[in-house]
Amino acid sequence: MLLPEQRQKLDSSRDALFYSYPRFVTHVDEGFIDRLTQLYRERLQPNTRILDMMSSWVSHLPPEMDFAHVEGHGMNEEELAKNPQLDHFFVQNLNEISVLPFPDQSFDAVLNCVSIQYLQYPDQVFKEMYRVLKPGGIAIVSFSNRMFFQKAIAAWREGTDQGRLQLVKRYFRSVEGFSKPEAIVETSNSPPVLQLLGMGGGDPFYAVISHRINN
Repeated sequence: MLLPEQRQKLDSSRDALFYSYPRFVTHVDEGFIDRLTQLYRERLQPNTRILDMMSSWVSHLPPEMDFAHVEGHGMNEEELAKNPQLDHFFVQNLNEISVLPFPDQSFDAVLNCVSIQYLQYPDQVFKEMYRVLKPGGIAIVSFSNRMFFQKAIAAWREGTDQGRLQLVKRYFRSVEGFSKPEAIVETSNSPPVLQLLGMGGGDPFYAVISHRINN
């Protein structure tokens, strides 16, 4: 799906080194976070099992909703340990090991917030997302236009916002059994340079949603 050169990062050092120290910050603005929490409120169901992939010290899940289990995945143990919404977590570099440590059909929802740009082998990871989802389960991938530029893959760095939206749709379409991806787009009127600096009219909000439709 991606050419070898499209998977490359500017910083080719080990991801474990880059993520070895915690970052207790949010990587998008409050407007984005509020919109994402509202989306989760609308699309997730209480008393279900959630996998929050590539997570950190916050998950942005609606605080009033009770889930049966929230499993966190990420690259920094200290960040994950601070996340009050996780019932359990594990550390794994998906660019080295894409297989998730769960049985088939383990989760009702798989979430990925502002981290999809770092996956070098998204085709393999999306197959795993599909595998661990229950029939009818939902996958929500959200992103803006901010990134750790040196760790984002070339296909993401060199694309436009619309191009990135289409790229995530392609990731879903590459796996037979996912429903036609649905896109939610709320853009900002501020110049892109101001958006990247966290200034102006706020971060643009993008989300791509799909369901597992096959048993």
